[in-house]
Amino acid sequence: MQTTSNPYKRTINLADARLGTQAIFVTDDWFADVNRMLQPEPPVWKEGVFDDNGKWMDGWESRRKRFEGYDHAIIRLGVPGFIRGVDIDTSYFTGNYPPSASLEACFCADGDPTAQTHWTPILPAVDLQGNSHHFHDTSHQDQPWTHLRFNIYPDGGVARLRVYGMPYRDWSDVADDEQIDLAAALNGGRALACSDEHYGTISNLINPGRGVNMGDGWETARRRTPGYDWAILSLGHPGVVEKIIVDTLHFKGNYPDSCSIQAAYVKGGTESQIETQSLYWKELLPSQKLQMHQEHEFSLELNDLGPITHLRLNIFPDGGVSRLRILGRVYRG
Repeated sequence: MQTTSNPYKRTINLADARLGTQAIFVTDDWFADVNRMLQPEPPVWKEGVFDDNGKWMDGWESRRKRFEGYDHAIIRLGVPGFIRGVDIDTSYFTGNYPPSASLEACFCADGDPTAQTHWTPILPAVDLQGNSHHFHDTSHQDQPWTHLRFNIYPDGGVARLRVYGMPYRDWSDVADDEQIDLAAALNGGRALACSDEHYGTISNLINPGRGVNMGDGWETARRRTPGYDWAILSLGHPGVVEKIIVDTLHFKGNYPDSCSIQAAYVKGGTESQIETQSLYWKELLPSQKLQMHQEHEFSLELNDLGPITHLRLNIFPDGGVSRLRILGRVYRG
């Protein structure tokens, strides 16, 4: 399979079903349900597995079109967002992938699109290959969108649609005294860097809800050298932290022995320099012992650092954490 490294690693997949993204209309998904295309796991191949409609495929697949036109799906994003680029993944679709595809977007302040909704093209028709990733930058990156219309020409199958960008939130709607998860992906939080993510990615730390299994968290390889593992997050909005929740759900024989958190209000530099900057951040949460398979709440243990924009979770010496919640109030200074 042709693969290309993801150029949008510091963004989040706005089309992730775990964020609440779902297809609300599709012209045809006879062979494979359109919502499979939005699942977070990599697509899989199931040799010899068939259902009533044909070969089981992990993605969206429409019937062979016998009349003019093309197939499309309308997708409601779980959180509005600014889109930077896409990956149209045709993994395992070899003789049944669409020759091309395009993407349109709209912003609906209330409800879903109607027949009168204006759709803006953000990706013109691009050529597709079978069993391949297709990364493309999108246009209109300074506008937030709530819905997508994904067009395939004329028919066929797509394993996954990844839509990379930044969540949009109207922070004027958040009251000054409202406690909110400042690091949550739905609030614009992002996972920027880490020492290791052998078993689970750092972006899982800030996903909604509690983890469904060990794979739905951040887990490092077993450390065989001195040191410890760490992950750096960017908050969705500057804020003052009041409570931290470190959740080791599902991690029983592989949870970290302890953890600490450093934080800072970052005013300069670039994100490529964030790892070096984090070495000198002050301690927000001193080292705390952890237990397996449970939530750990910390509030009285926190040091008063004032408003922050970034934090670094340190785990000693290695292991897995399911979720990290950074609860506090927005800072508007």
